[in-house]
Amino acid sequence: MSQTLTNFDMVALLDSDEAISEYLSQVLADGDSEEFLRAIGYVLRARGMTQIAKNSGMGRESLYKAFAPGAKPRFDTVLKVIHALGIDLCAQPGHGINHSVS
Repeated sequence: MSQTLTNFDMVALLDSDEAISEYLSQVLADGDSEEFLRAIGYVLRARGMTQIAKNSGMGRESLYKAFAPGAKPRFDTVLKVIHALGIDLCAQPGHGINHSVS
């Protein structure tokens, strides 16, 4: 008996602001920058590359290249895209090292 695997499409699961927020928050918490960039690429496709290109002032092809597997986009590019997606990033005390100010 042969088994058939179904293709998993992360983009299909990113169908609401809440799903996108939860997904990106989890990837950020894991601390893997390459996975975070890949996650942004999924969100770009879920939201529509053309619209985000327009909102960010970047070309569609530039977005595809910047968030292609293995790409290393500049930090300002990442921020521009995050803002174009309507996502706010915030810093808060972490659960790791405790730094106290004396």
